[in-house]
Amino acid sequence: MTQISTQREPYSPAPLATSNVGGFSYPQHFERLERTLPYAEALIIASVPRGGLQVTQAAHGNEGLLRSYARGMHAEDRLTWQTIIGGQPLTGQDACGKQGFENCRFRQEVVISSGFAHVAAARIRNVILPGYDGALQVYRKAEQGPFTPADLQKLASAAKEIEAGLARDREARTERNHEATPSWAQRPTARQFVFDHEINELLGNDRLNQLDDRLRHQILQHARQQLQLLDGQSTIADRLQLPDSRSDLWTFRVSVYKNYPALSDGPVIFFCLQPTCGEWALIRPGDFQADADLARLVPSMKYMRDEFHRVPTLDEIAKPSHLSPYHFHRQFSDLIGLTPKHFMLECQIQKAKQQLAGGDAALPEISKSCGFSHQSHFTSRFKQATGLTPTRWRRMVAQSR
Repeated sequence: MTQISTQREPYSPAPLATSNVGGFSYPQHFERLERTLPYAEALIIASVPRGGLQVTQAAHGNEGLLRSYARGMHAEDRLTWQTIIGGQPLTGQDACGKQGFENCRFRQEVVISSGFAHVAAARIRNVILPGYDGALQVYRKAEQGPFTPADLQKLASAAKEIEAGLARDREARTERNHEATPSWAQRPTARQFVFDHEINELLGNDRLNQLDDRLRHQILQHARQQLQLLDGQSTIADRLQLPDSRSDLWTFRVSVYKNYPALSDGPVIFFCLQPTCGEWALIRPGDFQADADLARLVPSMKYMRDEFHRVPTLDEIAKPSHLSPYHFHRQFSDLIGLTPKHFMLECQIQKAKQQLAGGDAALPEISKSCGFSHQSHFTSRFKQATGLTPTRWRRMVAQSR
C-alpha cells in the first residue's frame, strides 16, 4: 500500500465555467441562491473515488478557505458528511452539537480562519460522478447572522435545483458522447463503503447489501485486515480487485485513515468502487473550477480515451496537461486514485468488452483494435483486469441476457 500525499499546488482560480452541452451554469445557480439567501461564500463539495471530500466549485473563490480545505480538512468536515448521510440541510452546530462545533478544528481552521462565523450545507446527489454525493455549503460573516430554519429550507431547494441541473447535463453529455452504460456494466447506486475500526458501516446500513454475498464478505474481511496493518501511518491507499459470485473482478480504491474525525473517533477505511473510463469521459475541466490541479488533468484523460488504441507514451499523455511526465504521473495517481497505466488499460478493456458483447468479432481482431500487441497479450491483460478470459467473459454476458 502507498501513503496518500496531501501536498497540493497553490490554489489558482479557474474561470467560472458554463457547460456547453446541457446548458448547466454554476455561476447562475450561485447568483440565484445569493438573491434569496445572502451568503459570503458558497462551495460545491463532492465525495471522490480516492476516498474523502473535495471542493469542486466556489462562488467567489475565497483563497484562504480553499487553501484551508485542501490541507486535509475534509477529514474534519463533519457537516458535509452528516448532510450526505442524513439527506437533511444542517448548520455546523446541527452536525456537531453546539459545544462540539465551537471546539472543532473545522470551525477554527476553515470557518474562523477564513473570516466567517456561520456555515450550513445541503446534500447534492451525484455531484461529479455517479454514486459520489456531496453538498452545497454556504458561509456567512458574523454581521450576516446565523442560518435560520427558513434559510435551511431555501438552501435545500437550491441544492435540489443544482442536483436536477447536473443530472440533465450528465444525460446530455452521455447522449452526445454515446456513453450510455450497457446492461452488462451496470453498477449499484452506492459506490462508497466506509467502515470504522469496529467494522460498522458509516454511510448507511443498506449500502453493502447492494453487493452480492461474495463481494460483501471479501470487503469486510479486507477491512479488518487493513485496519490492523495501519501501524502508525496516518493515511495509506491501495488498488484492490475483488471477484463477485460470477468471478468478474470489481476494482476498488481502498484508503485507510488513522484518524478521520468527520466520521468516527479513530481509524476509518474507505472502499471506493472506481468509475469506468466511460464515466470519466463525461468529465470536463469546468467541473473542477475550484481545483486547478485536477482540472488540468482532464484533457489527458480525454486524450487517453481517444488514443488508447495506439498505446501513447507517458510523454504524449502528459502533454495536454502541461506537466512533466513525472509530475503528471504523481498528480494523476494522487488526485484520480489510479495510475495513468491503469486508466488506459481500463479504456482498452472497456472497448474490448463492448466488442465481445456486441457480436462475434474474432479475438485477434479485438486485440488489434484495442491496442494490444498480440492476442495472448490481450487475453492475459483481460483476465488480469476482469478475472475471466475473453471467451469466458463473452459467454457469461450471453448467458445473462
